[in-house]
Amino acid sequence: MDELDDERLERYARHVILDEVGEEGQIKLLESKVLVIGAGGLGAPVLMYLAAAGVGTLGVVDHDVVDLSNLQRQIIHSTDEIGQPKVRSAAERIEQLNPDVNVIEHRARLGPNNAEALFADYDLIVDGSDNFTARYLSNETAFKMKKPLVSAALVRFEGQLTTFKAHEDGPCYRCLFPEPPDVEAVPRCDTVGIFGAVAGVMGSLQGVEVLKELLGLGTSMAGQLLLFDALDQTFRKIKTVKDPDCPTCGSA
Repeated sequence: MDELDDERLERYARHVILDEVGEEGQIKLLESKVLVIGAGGLGAPVLMYLAAAGVGTLGVVDHDVVDLSNLQRQIIHSTDEIGQPKVRSAAERIEQLNPDVNVIEHRARLGPNNAEALFADYDLIVDGSDNFTARYLSNETAFKMKKPLVSAALVRFEGQLTTFKAHEDGPCYRCLFPEPPDVEAVPRCDTVGIFGAVAGVMGSLQGVEVLKELLGLGTSMAGQLLLFDALDQTFRKIKTVKDPDCPTCGSA
């Protein structure tokens, strides 16, 4: 694509007038391919903002169906879509929002048998999963395939966010969290709750980081962990470092 037509110039006008984006940057977004793991609390706002921004191809990985309890935070779905596969519900909403976007539905659970095939065609991976098995697998696959991974997690009134580019000598997920915690000791949203708008905050921040990575803007979150506390309305950033002995990305 050499230039934007009149309709796209109007749709993306607020991007195009940004010197840091411009027409060239918008074309780059339209030609980008991003895979989002999970169409839930995090995936919902990520998908909507990336679609609105004109990311040309969005893949969505989710095996689940829309449930009434999802709607308190998973804003890409609606009451009319209860019982429908989340990937189909998400695709329909994206198509309504921006017909420029090609949505690829992957109705599957991410696993060791399909991770590499799912990641292969995308420029960047977004981890919006809700379990440690998927997070470790996403981390390992992204490192192996040299894909940037924008990751977030949340529970109750708190969230965290970072970007992993271990293939460029940054830390990976396992550098920060060497071993998964005891499943019974980890609070889950379905047992301890989640303040719905926290998902919106963290998912939107993921969207910002994805767009920055695709366009090469600003300071990457690689090597930094952002912590959000909604009750105090505070953000903290912690520097993270690569573990040379990491079994995933270390040199040992």
